[in-house]
Amino acid sequence: MTDTERPDHGDPTEWDAPNTALWSGDTGVLGEQSRRAVLELIKGPYLSGTKSPAIWSALLADEKTIRSRLNELFLDLVVDRVGEFAFVRNVSTTELKTPKTVRSAALSFLDTAMLLVLRQMLLAGEGDGRVIVGQEEVFEQLYVYRTSDRDESDFGRRLNSSWQNMKNKLRVIHPAGADDRVEISPVLRLIVDADQIQAISAEYARIAAGDIDGAGGAFGGPDGRDARNGPDGPDGPDGPDGSDAAGIDVADSGDTADDGEVTEIGDGGHSDDDTEGMSR
Repeated sequence: MTDTERPDHGDPTEWDAPNTALWSGDTGVLGEQSRRAVLELIKGPYLSGTKSPAIWSALLADEKTIRSRLNELFLDLVVDRVGEFAFVRNVSTTELKTPKTVRSAALSFLDTAMLLVLRQMLLAGEGDGRVIVGQEEVFEQLYVYRTSDRDESDFGRRLNSSWQNMKNKLRVIHPAGADDRVEISPVLRLIVDADQIQAISAEYARIAAGDIDGAGGAFGGPDGRDARNGPDGPDGPDGPDGSDAAGIDVADSGDTADDGEVTEIGDGGHSDDDTEGMSR
């Protein structure tokens, strides 16, 4: 039977239904580009209309159906039409206990600190249009977290690792001309929200001031344990060395940091063997 022939039986409303099958036996109702939009959203960290205009257009055209499909997976869709980006996050509700569709692990201490610095720079410069900063500008604000047991070269290596995570893993910064200049993506305003910022900023300020023993509350795990400490319980103060976990959930493709540090991401991707602390 060809696509133009009517079936001899079945629901008459199907006669004029669009043919969205992409292969024999395909029962999907979305077109190819809309399916790719769903896939990119689940893979994370976000879908960019600038980088993928065809998929972005499909998302906007089929937003209602795509949102419904994602809800069936216990995911919420967030769309910013002005910034032209979209991402998904786990449903948060008190009406029932929902599974975590995108898995979570923990960002390193320096990853989280760098994310906070970048977000602050984004908000401070947003009124002037594109926010472009230099690598050294960001790094300067993070040297306050260098501990006495870390020499400058070792700390610099960790800063560079976090910088690469911002660029290649979370994709919240993009090259802008010179090698050390980047544009901060406006998506950072939404994937790290005000509640998350408020929950940890005070702790980081305390650590920066040298009050490491006093920092703890915002990092508490679900069992009441300090989430900065290891799986076997407290093992000393949190690591401004980048080895321990902080607590921001963001979407990502699931690759690991170059040095195998823990990363806090929600994603539909995979973890490498040297990644610690990944959970579903």
